[in-house]
Amino acid sequence: MAARDRHLKMMSNGIVIIMLGPPGAGKGTQARKLGSALNLPQISTGDMLREAMKQKTELGMRAQAFIESGALVPDDVVNAIVRDRLTGPDCRGGYILDGYPRNTRQAESLQAVFAETGVRPVVVGIRVSDAVLLARLAGRWTCPGCGKMFNASCHPCRAGGLCDECGTGLVMRKDDAEPVVRERLQVYGKETEPLIHYFRDRDAYVEVDGEKSVHEIFAGILDIINSRR
Repeated sequence: MAARDRHLKMMSNGIVIIMLGPPGAGKGTQARKLGSALNLPQISTGDMLREAMKQKTELGMRAQAFIESGALVPDDVVNAIVRDRLTGPDCRGGYILDGYPRNTRQAESLQAVFAETGVRPVVVGIRVSDAVLLARLAGRWTCPGCGKMFNASCHPCRAGGLCDECGTGLVMRKDDAEPVVRERLQVYGKETEPLIHYFRDRDAYVEVDGEKSVHEIFAGILDIINSRR
């Protein structure tokens, strides 16, 4: 048995939280808050792919064209990244998935991991209207240092273009430009929304209102998780 598979067999009954929602719904913010509150690693495929692009790895070069055009990175690449990451020792007690799975093919790959590890996930969908999403993303600025996000209209930085947390200069990602955002929302609607039906059929899906305050959304998610543990 491969070392990776031996590790997966060792994991048992850890809590797994899957964050679902369109770009700009606040999945990353809530995943970070949950990770801190529950002492679980936040696993973001987006962050991993952007790091690969920054380092100009083979994976990063393959992924760059897809990400910048608003399309999805091929499933085989993403599935391999995620499965390898789940073998990390910090995942033995559970983890939070942010941005994965994005379609039912990825969900089926993930379901195989759950079958091996005896895990039953809690899938949290964050519901936000397209109009609100466009307003959020058009003014979004990201810290390349710590990953924290700011918005020029509703959550501006206090330090004049610098991250409030680490002081790194903020950047606007190419995939947050408005034409790309519209394409990303179309892709989400076509490929990712069927995941709601996939997980609902397995009695794993719950939904929260993503247009409430960050604190209210977080409190609601914690209530859901505690009710299902």
